[in-house]
Amino acid sequence: MSAQLRYPIFFPALAVSLVLTMLSSAGQATEFNVAMLDRSPLHVNQVLVRKEERRLYLMSDEEVIRSYRISLGGNPYGHKLFEGDQRTPEGSYTLDWRNPGSDFYKSIHISYPNKNDRSQAAAWGQDPGGSIMIHGLPNGAEDMAFAYTGLDWTEGCIAVANHEMDEIWQLVSDGTPIQIVP
Repeated sequence: MSAQLRYPIFFPALAVSLVLTMLSSAGQATEFNVAMLDRSPLHVNQVLVRKEERRLYLMSDEEVIRSYRISLGGNPYGHKLFEGDQRTPEGSYTLDWRNPGSDFYKSIHISYPNKNDRSQAAAWGQDPGGSIMIHGLPNGAEDMAFAYTGLDWTEGCIAVANHEMDEIWQLVSDGTPIQIVP
């Protein structure tokens, strides 16, 4: 009878111990990864976004250095035509400046609209819009991060998790080309 009493107590205690160990290890791994980035010889010379795959790739020449799951605008298919269409542009642009104090967790600006984008929007009698960014979650939404995963929720920007935005922020320099493909 005493063996029956010990096992029900032992297994929950073991489970709690394992969870605490995993959480402790996860924190150490995160700190280790961030520390490794500080010393990393990685050179990102291009960012590639594949909208259909919902992936953003940091590239060093033809080699993928990092890959991230992304969220796009609420109307993700096709090239951005005008402000408010909730589409993410397609084409070749540049990551030209960054904003550490944006409405979202950090943001890096994509050089949309270019000359062709402005001409196309004008042909429709529309404003092409702007402020297309790679960014994290809306400020204050950290506790609800799970609710954004897998959803297209932006107005046309490219969104990643906040910890991924920290990596992108560190690894990608202003002036880096970005290619956005369907």
